[in-house]
Amino acid sequence: MIIDGSSLNWGVTDMKNPLENLHYALGLGLILAVIVFLIRGQYTLLGDLAFWAFILRYIHVFFGILWIGLLYYFNFVQIPSMPKIPDEQKPAIGKVIAPTALFFFRWAAAGTVLFGLLTAGANGYLGAALSFQVPTIGIGMWLALIMAFNVWFIIWPNQKKALGIVQADADAKKKAARLAMLTSRVNTMLSIPMLYCMVAQQNIG
Repeated sequence: MIIDGSSLNWGVTDMKNPLENLHYALGLGLILAVIVFLIRGQYTLLGDLAFWAFILRYIHVFFGILWIGLLYYFNFVQIPSMPKIPDEQKPAIGKVIAPTALFFFRWAAAGTVLFGLLTAGANGYLGAALSFQVPTIGIGMWLALIMAFNVWFIIWPNQKKALGIVQADADAKKKAARLAMLTSRVNTMLSIPMLYCMVAQQNIG
């Protein structure tokens, strides 16, 4: 069964199933997480600073999954698939799908960095990590910062040209698209050691 979304009602009115609306699905997921929290009796931890540090980490991980998931979507799916798509169908990617994906992509990157720094600060290792006194997590954090810089200051400005969001001639669009693609591939490459550092810190130090 193939679902393309065209038959779904994404609005609130006349909605028969809340899962037809992304916001409702996310809200229900949050409610389920709260239910698990209550069942586990973890509400007793609400006055503990360590609990709120955990909440910051939870949000950090959520944004990180969204960011890296979209990075991998671009590199594993969209970019390799574009040459196979007929020219008359490509505008649907460039005008609808790509701008939406890039919106969540860049803000997920910003959210990952923000809540990552807040998590490090709340746990007392921000300065030590950034100065490599805690090498593993420090390397991971700097790789993530480089990747986020690439998203906001190389990939996004060049994608705006390539997608026609800002005016550029055909040659400039072609060069911008190539630079954005190569920088995205750099981020894909950096994501592997970055994820290693983040997971290693929690497991093998």
